[in-house]
Amino acid sequence: MKKVLLGAVAVAAMMSMSVSAADTVEINVGYENAITEPAAQAAEKWKELVEEKSGGSITLNLFPNSALGKKNDLIDQMLLGENVITVADGAFLAEYGVKDFGFFYAPYAFASWDDEWKVIDSDWYADLCDQLATTGGLRVLSSNWIYGARDILSTKEIHTPADLPGLKMRVSSNDLSTTSFSDLGVTAVGMDMSDVYQAMSGGTIDAVENPISSLYNRSFQEVGKYLVKNEHILATSMWICGELFYSTLTEEQQQILSECADEAGLVNNELYDEAAAAAEQGMIDAGVVVYEPTEEEKAEWISAAQPFFESATETMGWTEGLYNSVQEIIAQ
Repeated sequence: MKKVLLGAVAVAAMMSMSVSAADTVEINVGYENAITEPAAQAAEKWKELVEEKSGGSITLNLFPNSALGKKNDLIDQMLLGENVITVADGAFLAEYGVKDFGFFYAPYAFASWDDEWKVIDSDWYADLCDQLATTGGLRVLSSNWIYGARDILSTKEIHTPADLPGLKMRVSSNDLSTTSFSDLGVTAVGMDMSDVYQAMSGGTIDAVENPISSLYNRSFQEVGKYLVKNEHILATSMWICGELFYSTLTEEQQQILSECADEAGLVNNELYDEAAAAAEQGMIDAGVVVYEPTEEEKAEWISAAQPFFESATETMGWTEGLYNSVQEIIAQ
């Protein structure tokens, strides 16, 4: 009888373990960042927080260095309902049915990070994310991760927009980047970052724009000796998943995913500040001339970007008066 009871208990325990395992949600998180970069380190914190706060009912499997696949492939999987998360930006999300997301990748859209956080915390932004879920099938989980202030590294000295005409510069391969820099007189060249080093060393392009930590980590200081800290874009990263998969989660699980992502985002931002400072010093040590525009020169950069916003409804498909609407949110 005792053996029978023990057997019954064992079977019950196995059934309980089976149900528990079946109830565990596993999510694959793929991103381009190397494990030494702030975003990858913060992703580890995100994993830790999610698994702790969910009591192990959600596990995140992390795939840095594009080990899970390229962004476009991952998004294709998301749209089919796969349990996948990846990181994107405003220009990328604008291509999925909500053009106004491009505002977050526009030149001098925000004067400071605080202004940007205020907009991201607004009802307007929450509605924008809901539109993306409805029309694009993608759900934004978190948007407070700093990717970086984007600067220009070049083979010739640049101080103001007057130095840009004729400059051949690598930009992100999207219409927004090409259009906004072309408006400044740049010969904008859409190119994968992996091709930039050879292109600059061979004279195919004269410059590249990206956050200073990204530029330094790719050793571009070896082929470009002038950096202007014009901060033309305060770039944030948006972590996304497919709405089909997101809708299978309970409200509590959805909340845990987003709240833990935001918490990890603060870790990312602290790590980014440290990485940016170290990268700038590394640039200087490598012989790069780092130039910070004066207040008057910064005003010239901002002014030069305004024609882009004036024509963005026509060229980018943005909502009429979008720039003014965002500025009203910031002023509140």
